[in-house]
Amino acid sequence: MNGFLIVALRAGIAFAVLVGFFGQFVAIPTTAADEVDRFPPYAPFATPYSAVAIVGVVCVQVALVAVWMLLTMVQRDAIFTQRAFRWVDVIIGASVVATVLALRVAGHLAVAEIPSPDDGMDVESALVAATAGVAVGAAFAMLMVVMRSLLRKATSLQREMAEVV
Repeated sequence: MNGFLIVALRAGIAFAVLVGFFGQFVAIPTTAADEVDRFPPYAPFATPYSAVAIVGVVCVQVALVAVWMLLTMVQRDAIFTQRAFRWVDVIIGASVVATVLALRVAGHLAVAEIPSPDDGMDVESALVAATAGVAVGAAFAMLMVVMRSLLRKATSLQREMAEVV
């Protein structure tokens, strides 16, 4: 793979991880506190929803680290080994955890009695967003399972070719 492309991808991953840290430590807690200040009935929901959002960001960061490791394996021409499957499994696991979190949030939003201010921030909008997160997360997890099976097939073919040569 092109060395420039690997460097560019790593720069993007590093930037995304740093943005994630900013979100975890600054944006999410600050936004939750601002919402509670603006609409005090949100107070009981601020901490649990903030925690779920932070764990969701951690899931993305874990998947990005796994992609970084896979890029390293590509760079060393060692992608067709059993170690690669562990990193793909990490990506699948992180996406499943994030999807389950989104599913639980959607479920809670669907049944909970959450007050809503009169500024258009309805619980229904958050429910639609959480449901979309479930759909996207499930689709991504299934895509990664397919990609894992393709990696397994390519690894098998590479081994067969090595035996022939």
